[in-house]
Amino acid sequence: MNGNIDVEGDFGQFMRLGTDPRIGELSFPFWTRLLQGGRSLFFLNTVKRSTANISHHYGRGNEFYTLYLDKSLTYSCAYFRSPDDSLEQAQEQKYEHICRKLQLKPGESLIDVGCGWGGMLLYAAQRHGAAATGCTLSAPQFEHAEEAMKQRGLNERVTVLLQDYRQLAGTFDKFVSIGMFEHVGKKFIPTFMQKTHSLLKPGGIGVLHTIGKDRSGPVDPWTLKYIFPGGYIPALHEIVRAMADSGLIVTDVENLRLHYALTLDEWRRRFEHNVDRIREMFDEKFVRLWRMFLAGSAAGFRWGDSRLYQITFTRGLNNSLPLTRSFLYT
Repeated sequence: MNGNIDVEGDFGQFMRLGTDPRIGELSFPFWTRLLQGGRSLFFLNTVKRSTANISHHYGRGNEFYTLYLDKSLTYSCAYFRSPDDSLEQAQEQKYEHICRKLQLKPGESLIDVGCGWGGMLLYAAQRHGAAATGCTLSAPQFEHAEEAMKQRGLNERVTVLLQDYRQLAGTFDKFVSIGMFEHVGKKFIPTFMQKTHSLLKPGGIGVLHTIGKDRSGPVDPWTLKYIFPGGYIPALHEIVRAMADSGLIVTDVENLRLHYALTLDEWRRRFEHNVDRIREMFDEKFVRLWRMFLAGSAAGFRWGDSRLYQITFTRGLNNSLPLTRSFLYT
């Protein structure tokens, strides 16, 4: 035996096992949880260790991600107005949805913590006239974002930093973080919120877009070992409590759970369409790992306890906010 399991039929439905509580949830023995605790300490997201943790996932080369992401290389939950929307369309709609939540205006300064390949920065600068600054710890992401900025002639409006969020300085009108908070780690949630408070001007608006759960608990050992070392999926109450302790006031919470399931479905479809090329770039083991990661994640959002929260907040009180959500959809 080689340790492989071959599945015939719908792999996505197979991954429903262990995520759908109506069928049965996976549980881990005590020794596995103990080992996981030790691994979490080893991969703790200190300033020194974070770069290595990020490189494990994002350092596989930009070409790989072009094979299953959209053209903007947006690596986070899209926003589908219809299940028939293309991935490109849904990702652009996500950026617009966030910009509306931020009430972003021309000339305002925006900080994007964990900007990835720069999709939000470019959208905010081009479509809303913002002066956008972003940071990433991934050198390939930084290089791509810099090149994309230059090609669009946005050098004077967009700044990309290869820097840890804890080293950021200055204050900004608006704050956003999309799909990065999952890499912060439980120990550093208060640090992240304190830094967010210091980066926002008084009354400034922020949006935190992050995977979360209803209840707190450890990240499964497989994901921690093979996919996201140092990762932690926070419970909503952990996020909100840390915000309150740091002087950030929650104004709105939206759960886009099924939007992420649809996003992952499309990523997996594109992955399988290019699987031969991916196998050439890496190997069969990598293909199986990534297939399980994408299918398992989709199952978690569709049937399990995975959530996608967009949390809008302000630094301190802001009495000038709209009284209803109508401005988001007008």
